[in-house]
Amino acid sequence: MDAKLLLPFPSAPAALHPPAPAAAPKSLFLGTSLPLHPRAPPPFPLRLRPRPPVVVAQAAVKRRKEVPFDNVIQRDKKLKIVLKLRNILVAQPDRVMSLRDLGRFRRDLGLTRKRRLIALLKRFPGVFEIVEEGVYSLKFRLTPAAERLYLDELHLKNESEGLAVTKLRKLLMMSQEKRILIEKIAHLKHDLGLPTEFRDTICLRYPQYFRVVRMDRGPGLELTHWDPELAVSAAEIAEEENRAREAEERNLIIDRPLKFNRVKLPKGLKLTRGESRRIAQFKEMPYISPYADFSHLRSGSAEKEKHACGVVHEILSLTVEKRTLVDHLTHFREEFRFSQSLRGMIIRHPDMFYVSFKGDRDSVFLREAYKDSQLVEKNKLVLLKEKMRALVAVPRFPRRGGAWTSEEAEGANGATQLSNEGSDGEYDEDEGLSDMEDLISELSGGKSDADYEWGDGWFGENDDSPPDFADDDSSPQEVKVTMKNADGSANGRAPVPVFPDGRPRERW
Repeated sequence: MDAKLLLPFPSAPAALHPPAPAAAPKSLFLGTSLPLHPRAPPPFPLRLRPRPPVVVAQAAVKRRKEVPFDNVIQRDKKLKIVLKLRNILVAQPDRVMSLRDLGRFRRDLGLTRKRRLIALLKRFPGVFEIVEEGVYSLKFRLTPAAERLYLDELHLKNESEGLAVTKLRKLLMMSQEKRILIEKIAHLKHDLGLPTEFRDTICLRYPQYFRVVRMDRGPGLELTHWDPELAVSAAEIAEEENRAREAEERNLIIDRPLKFNRVKLPKGLKLTRGESRRIAQFKEMPYISPYADFSHLRSGSAEKEKHACGVVHEILSLTVEKRTLVDHLTHFREEFRFSQSLRGMIIRHPDMFYVSFKGDRDSVFLREAYKDSQLVEKNKLVLLKEKMRALVAVPRFPRRGGAWTSEEAEGANGATQLSNEGSDGEYDEDEGLSDMEDLISELSGGKSDADYEWGDGWFGENDDSPPDFADDDSSPQEVKVTMKNADGSANGRAPVPVFPDGRPRERW
């Protein structure tokens, strides 16, 4: 064995890693010996930007389509055209107008393409009738039933002038400065049931209530007398009636289980659990009257939205049909300090309102005032409008022996009722006609009338042929010929053919 293997290690083995060197001393801060002085103010004042107000985020509510409310807009499509034509006609002397003069109102009627106006008028035989004066002079006027409806409407609006004054006073009392531009009020004149010339009649006859003042953007109506008895909203009146009804139920002998505080949703409205919880929290907030001072409410806060919902609810309660256009409400954004997204705010509260997207412009309904497309409480103006709608639905060619549609049956029954007894009338004319061109195309059978001349109802202005009263899509009427026995029929003579009116038909 090798001797070197038996010898011990000469020394301890060296470490695998050398030891870390000692840390170097930290250098001193050079600025420790500098004197510290307080910060001097700037030589000029600084402009501090104001902080934006904190906006309370509102959860979005999914809008759900409801057919009953949309049917209300759908059934008034033809009525809007008729009321627009009637509004132009009644402005003429003796309420008679030629078709050539009617052609100048194409833009007011919402017609962008050339249409035969005579064909449009003949679609509504219960409202308009065409008369011929001369060879090429065609005029139209209202039928006796439509004329009576129009006169009854004027008479009813004159009788309800006191109610119109009350509505104007309540509208001014809800505004921030108690004054509103007259041109803004004009957007709601038909919805509120005001006369057409309310500025020259109501605004000047009652100086004890309001006066016309000059504003930056035109004349305005200012409130001169505050009536605390009028400063009670429709929601407060309904709440008092509900409390009285519940008090009567508690006084009953029959014991009933306690009722929990649940949100009573209208029939057919389905909401998620989160939406129902948010609506319940919003209802638990203290009620803010629309007639209260809201200058201290911060924009975007939940309290301001509570007040805005109360104002919209009160305005809809003042309208005749408990509905109006959303655009009409946006005109009062400055007077009531509505938010920029007024439509979204209304949609967030489906328990109170419903927004319909039918037509050219959106409409808002007061939900509690309707039940299955019908108003719960109908005043005389609404009844007049229903009679006018019945005249519009009168068919041009009544069906013989066949089943009538519901619209035709309603028109026939309404025309019979108007011819037998007196009636009243009201119309709700909006500034824009809903789906005008689509409806005209539907009435004309979907055909294009680009080659028609709209002046008098015939094709050419220099055509010497007489005017054609027949439509392209209409079939000729059948003339029924009956056999009538003459006086000497008993003596064996043949019967004589006659027309339905009794005129004898010539023999060939």
